[in-house]
Amino acid sequence: MRNILSKLNLKNLSLPINAFWGRFSHDMGIDLGTANTLVFVAGRGIVIREPSFIARNRKSKEILAIGLSAKKMYGKTPKAIEIVRPLKSGVIADFDAAYAMLSHYIKKVHASDSLIPKIPRPKVVLGVPSGITEVERRAVVDAARAAGARAVYLVEEPMAAAIGVGLDIDQSEGIFIVDIGGGTTEIAVISLGGVVLGRSVRFAGDEMTEAIINYVKLKYSILIGDATAEEAKINIGCVSVAKEKYFLARGRDLEKGMPVSVKLTSTDIQEAIAPVVREIVSVISNLMEEVPPELMSDVMKSGIALSGGGSLIEGLDSMIENRVGMRVYVVEDPLTAVVRGCGKLLDNLELLNKIRITRGMKM
Repeated sequence: MRNILSKLNLKNLSLPINAFWGRFSHDMGIDLGTANTLVFVAGRGIVIREPSFIARNRKSKEILAIGLSAKKMYGKTPKAIEIVRPLKSGVIADFDAAYAMLSHYIKKVHASDSLIPKIPRPKVVLGVPSGITEVERRAVVDAARAAGARAVYLVEEPMAAAIGVGLDIDQSEGIFIVDIGGGTTEIAVISLGGVVLGRSVRFAGDEMTEAIINYVKLKYSILIGDATAEEAKINIGCVSVAKEKYFLARGRDLEKGMPVSVKLTSTDIQEAIAPVVREIVSVISNLMEEVPPELMSDVMKSGIALSGGGSLIEGLDSMIENRVGMRVYVVEDPLTAVVRGCGKLLDNLELLNKIRITRGMKM
């Protein structure tokens, strides 16, 4: 440490340790999602977009791959290798895997610097579901601290998404935002820098993918994998069919046990995901009934903002609009709304301290 300090020739060695580490680390905003992990670095923007997957040795727990390379192994590994998704329904399901993933990305962000790789101690702002318990929050903070973060701030995902898309959360006018991610759907009415009403439900992208797998199994007696179902959802997923689209899915015939292909249609996907979509729309509608009259007029003027990957399902905005009777719109670049909000908070400590739900320090 003395050698490092002498080389850096610091003029003010009396700075607090927290500020010292801040000079030699890249502060980060992280959307630690069930499906994907995005990392925003102060001064650089979004530098990492990777699937939330870990490949490791089943016995030794040695990490073999992280992110996209691990996802490509999914369903193809020998018994000695397991593919793990560190998060389930928006919360940490495997602490060791979550720690390994966070540690990997923190080191990756600092890898281009000559000194920093040895001492990365970034401030980290993490977006988390609004409905997680105190125990689940502590697991996220502990994983980030173990990965090297000097300070960890947790922010509710709908709040982060609103900030990320440029909505003024400090104003008295109400903001209604819905973030449909992989593990959870986050719904919130925001006013004066706080959540007036909110819901966090575990009906989201993963449930749609699972519904497609089950639908194909029941209708065609074919078993398809998660990756195939997800690709079908992204390519031809819709809640109302304006023009029929097709997707060639490959799987295994459940009766003969042989490989087979099936041409899925937009109608197939619509029927498959309909129960999940209805649940999401129902929760939005029910929460709308609880909005105070003073805020309802604001929401009617501004409309409902949709973010997250699930918002890209064709026709979802129109379906919600017809149900609630007001304008519904998909925000610009909905996939990155949460991480952009976390990134903006890195430079606004006053707002961060106002809206954070948990702070963890490590010196």
